[in-house]
Amino acid sequence: MSTTSASKTDSGNFFEDFAIGQVIQHATPRTVTEGDRAVYGSIYPTRFAIPSSAAFAASVGLRAHPVEDLIAFHIAFGKTVPDISLNAVANLGYAECRFHQPVLPGETLSTSSEVIGLKQNSNGRSGVVYVRSTAVNQAGETALEWARWVMVHKRDAEAAAPETVIPELASVVDPKELVIPDGLDFTAYDFAAAGEAHRFDDYEVGERIDHVDGVTLTESEHQQATRLWQNTAKVHFNKEARPDGRNLVYGGHIISLARALSFNGLANAQLIAAINAGSHVAPAFAGDTVYAWSEVLEKAETSAPGVGALRLRLVATRGRDESMTLRNEEGKYADGVLLDLDLWTLVPR
Repeated sequence: MSTTSASKTDSGNFFEDFAIGQVIQHATPRTVTEGDRAVYGSIYPTRFAIPSSAAFAASVGLRAHPVEDLIAFHIAFGKTVPDISLNAVANLGYAECRFHQPVLPGETLSTSSEVIGLKQNSNGRSGVVYVRSTAVNQAGETALEWARWVMVHKRDAEAAAPETVIPELASVVDPKELVIPDGLDFTAYDFAAAGEAHRFDDYEVGERIDHVDGVTLTESEHQQATRLWQNTAKVHFNKEARPDGRNLVYGGHIISLARALSFNGLANAQLIAAINAGSHVAPAFAGDTVYAWSEVLEKAETSAPGVGALRLRLVATRGRDESMTLRNEEGKYADGVLLDLDLWTLVPR
């Protein structure tokens, strides 16, 4: 005899399932391992000295050998996907992301999110959800926090639109609010080991740096990376989830590629202190070749010995743009721009 019961599976939240002030505790805490460091290095051409060398990390005063900042970001972000963006059309942007402390192998990250904004799109079939997410370690200490906004499908196009609430988000994290890792000291910085001689005073506001190298996206690598972070968004794996039948590359994969490529010219931008803003300007797919360039936007002193902060615009492009053009004459993003990321990095003075 067969019986029927309420579904035990989860189809994810749709736009009409969100409410202002709603707090979501995301499932599956994730313990960071040395395996994450190794796989990250096998996927991305990263060579920054602090996450690459325990001896180098110790030489600049860090208590232990941290993983790449973006490993923590991807893990924490991935926790939010089943609840926030499983039914997403696209992830649209980031703001007010601060890294509170380096994350170490053995630490366990848990993430929660609060809904801080909602806006239904004019087509009535989707809307934009704004959330503020926080990742804490096993001791309850904040590892990182960020805001993001994502376009999400509606389950029922006829469902009533919520009151529009668009949060006020800072365009830039005040450099005085950057969290400097305990003990960080660049006064005895080993430039030879780091790979470049360029320090804080060698960079000028307005300077643009062509990072030269490119990486061609493959289906297997971008899906492996996205699985590593336990990101379950359908558009990355299921060709039936998009009208064009193509797997969309996770935007974080482009961020990590661009960050790794930026080593050539910014090898001493060792740590990411904050992400001020970010836009995934255009979709990326397997077969695209990604290049990157940076612009120095601002410089700031910090209280840590020998440590300065560079605010950079990191731009990823489909195909190399030697002219490093961000916007066209109409003020729109130039053809080929995939990512426009504004971030603070810590460099030796």
